[in-house]
Amino acid sequence: MLTLSHFLALAAVLFAIGLYGALTRRNLVAVLISVDIMLNAVLINLVAFARFTDNVQGDLLALYVVAVIAAKVAIGLALFLNVFRHNGRATVEVLSRMKQ
Repeated sequence: MLTLSHFLALAAVLFAIGLYGALTRRNLVAVLISVDIMLNAVLINLVAFARFTDNVQGDLLALYVVAVIAAKVAIGLALFLNVFRHNGRATVEVLSRMKQ
């Protein structure tokens, strides 16, 4: 039988993996994937708490987060393509230089 602590442990591991990837990667695609992994950990928490408290609001909030993830992916892909088109590579350093 799965308990709430099993879901929370899984979400914590996924969030830690995503955080590590977002802080250590230089490629923009890898950073975006890492942020998606962190958001999936949040979704696991939302659905787990909704299931164990018999509350539908967590499921509805999870659907909202999925919509936000889809928008983030679209914006991130557009940013990646624009940076890659102008510089020939898309890394975090290129974005940092563009800011200056």
